[in-house]
Amino acid sequence: MISAGLLAEAKETVRDLSVRELIEEAIRNGEGTFSDRGALRVTTGTHTGRSPKDKFIVDTPLTHDVVNWNNNQPCSQETFDRLYVKCEEFIKTHKVYVKNVKAGADPKYQIRVKFINEMAWQTVFVSQLFIKTDEPSTVQEDFTVISLPSVEADPATDHTNSETFIILNFDKKVVLIGGGMYAGELKKSIFSVMNYLLPRQDILTMHCSCNEGNKGDVALFFGLSGTGKTTLSADPQRSLIGDDEHGWGDNGVFNIEGGCYAKCIDLTEDSQPEIYRAVRFGAVMENVVVDPKNGVPDFSDSSITENTRVAYPLDYIPNAKLPSMAGHPKNIIFLTADAFGVLPPISKLTKEQAMYHYLTGYTSKVAGTERGITEPQATFSTAFGAPFLPLPPLTYAKLLGERIARHDTNVYLVNTGWSGGPYGVGKRMKLAYTRAMIHAALDGELGKEGWTTMPMFGVSIPKSCPNVPSNVLNPRSTWEDKAAYDETARKLARLFQENFKKFQGEVTDDIASAGPVVE
Repeated sequence: MISAGLLAEAKETVRDLSVRELIEEAIRNGEGTFSDRGALRVTTGTHTGRSPKDKFIVDTPLTHDVVNWNNNQPCSQETFDRLYVKCEEFIKTHKVYVKNVKAGADPKYQIRVKFINEMAWQTVFVSQLFIKTDEPSTVQEDFTVISLPSVEADPATDHTNSETFIILNFDKKVVLIGGGMYAGELKKSIFSVMNYLLPRQDILTMHCSCNEGNKGDVALFFGLSGTGKTTLSADPQRSLIGDDEHGWGDNGVFNIEGGCYAKCIDLTEDSQPEIYRAVRFGAVMENVVVDPKNGVPDFSDSSITENTRVAYPLDYIPNAKLPSMAGHPKNIIFLTADAFGVLPPISKLTKEQAMYHYLTGYTSKVAGTERGITEPQATFSTAFGAPFLPLPPLTYAKLLGERIARHDTNVYLVNTGWSGGPYGVGKRMKLAYTRAMIHAALDGELGKEGWTTMPMFGVSIPKSCPNVPSNVLNPRSTWEDKAAYDETARKLARLFQENFKKFQGEVTDDIASAGPVVE
């Protein structure tokens, strides 16, 4: 593999340190500080989130007719080679940390990943986030990730979009990352790798969290960032399989990772006790503001970024199931944060509607989250994770549809966004209500008094739900101005229709007609 020759030239190679040893290295190197409960706190410079415009896949004969280039940026082998040489020259004069981990809890579909990192703290991150192995890093890997934040591209000569680069080379089985420290790039690069490899083995890869009830009933939670995927799957009444990335094969579901990477803005012990208590020694906090005197984190402070994060191993959650595998899902939850206040807080979908909403992957941005956004904006991301899908969307959708049909899986659409009006007028749905609705759905108690069909969107709304006021269930009834609701619903429905035009001719008529219909 490529790593052997690269490491042979390194100035200093530090292999296979324990998490404690790596944390000590990070502190000695000045890479971070301790919080009051021992978590390692780091900042990631100018990059506090992913850089999608800086991510590329090398266009080769192997990938050219396989990768969906409408959703992925190509780069040449020459660009990769130039940046690889830059990485090689850097390693010759700097110390690097080397760690082998695994991705994929099911041994049948597991891959070995070797990380070669400039930063000790990033090595803590991957040690906690992926599946640990007793194998030394000298064991041959299936894929190599080289992360050197100090190495920057020259857009003029390297043909990148900025000094930052994340390049996946499926021929050489290497990921190059430079010009940025945000650790989410390491995590999502391997997810992209698995999204390339596993569907070609008839395994559905999914951007979702997963938990299991005490009767063995498995639930999946799909959703884009900010919709509640991690929060709602960390349920003390159910065992956690994982919070973000899974595969679904013939034997059931399995976690791709061995840890969690939770958003922690406004984190409190009351609202999310399992996650709050996981912020301790061995966890890595990114960009959380911490009191310099006593190390107490202020989770409400977003002055560095709204996207504050904490990474920790699965076994920091008391009810985590290890190894993280389970049976076939009985229920699927699609999460959306609808800032228009149109969608019901929970609704049931037919198989065709499930396929439509999976391909749509709707949520919305709210005013103030990005420069120039003054009102809610619809965001659509296929499979609730389009940036990580190297293959055409229908590859994943067909696998999902086959599994829903084969295992008679229920699918629900849950709106964790606004009710009683759009953002700025209405209020965010109470977490207690959302939890109650999801518990009722998973326990088979939802809709015991029947269902109504939502006009325009066609989804089924329950007439009742334990521990939730009935007037909350129908979104139109929560708006004082019914005419304003109707007009906003028409606006959102048209946005759905416009977005879905890109799938025309690719999906069957029953799926194409399962979306909103504007009279």
